[in-house]
Amino acid sequence: MNAGWKTILKGIAGCVLAVVLVKAFLVTSCFIPSSGMENSLYEGEGVLVNKWSYGLRMPFPSVFGYHRIGSCDIRKGDIVLFNDPSPGNPSRWMERRGVFISRCIGRAGDTLLLNRELIDAENEVWSPDNKALYVYPSAQEDTVQAILKAVGISENPLVGYTEEGDFIRSFSRYELYLVAQKGKGKVIFTPLNAKLAKEVHPYVQTCALPILHPYVVPEKGIPVMVYPWNAVLLCNTIVSHEGKNATVQGDTLWVEGKPVRSYTFSKDYYWMASNDPVNLADSRLFGFVPEECIIGKAWRIWFTTRKGRFLQRVE
Repeated sequence: MNAGWKTILKGIAGCVLAVVLVKAFLVTSCFIPSSGMENSLYEGEGVLVNKWSYGLRMPFPSVFGYHRIGSCDIRKGDIVLFNDPSPGNPSRWMERRGVFISRCIGRAGDTLLLNRELIDAENEVWSPDNKALYVYPSAQEDTVQAILKAVGISENPLVGYTEEGDFIRSFSRYELYLVAQKGKGKVIFTPLNAKLAKEVHPYVQTCALPILHPYVVPEKGIPVMVYPWNAVLLCNTIVSHEGKNATVQGDTLWVEGKPVRSYTFSKDYYWMASNDPVNLADSRLFGFVPEECIIGKAWRIWFTTRKGRFLQRVE
């Protein structure tokens, strides 16, 4: 092999090594797999993720154990990339699990008021892009379609139906504002979110508030009280991430064969939520997210087909 080829191969090897080191210690990337984070992030967009935002998680935690350099707190409202906390195969190595990207709405030690669908119905909306569900009469569907077309809202399909046959769609606050102003009272939207139901809007009808329960996001070393509404969630967390045997019998949590009224967790956890309540790729699906699953904060959009979004900062 002549000197020229050797130089080329060395250059290629150097580039490959540089990419591996950057992805392992500085920045990684992911593609948005679904519509759950619209309108903050759209399906198919490529996002750069800063691995140092919350401290660098050292590579290969399944082999060398979980360690983080320069640990920093996650802020409420951050859009976070993390490994699947509840894979189909629990023994699968952390670094080989799939990834999710969602917004952190609950940090270790926080108390969230959740409804029976585990939606944070009482907390403030962390982004104007967050969506909520609204009901309207099915007979007004043609009018709604015309309004959506007039205000330029596309890719907003029906997400469900009520027992009475009414239609359900999801809107962000800004989208609802556009639709309501354009419709001028032709369609009455009824919110399912208790927070929005208490707000006054000229074309939004109020509704009865659902029952809410307090859920404490586990913090390392702090006991969490067990109640009938959180027993199953705590049980699943203990079994999946604390390495203990646990079951729920009636409303009682049993850990290692003993009934407990509280449990002290060994690590910090977080509660993640999608912008769109229809999308279940968040803590409603897999529960609390342990600290070792956190990869980093979504930073900038590096691939998109939408005008003006290239290298836009993720908010």
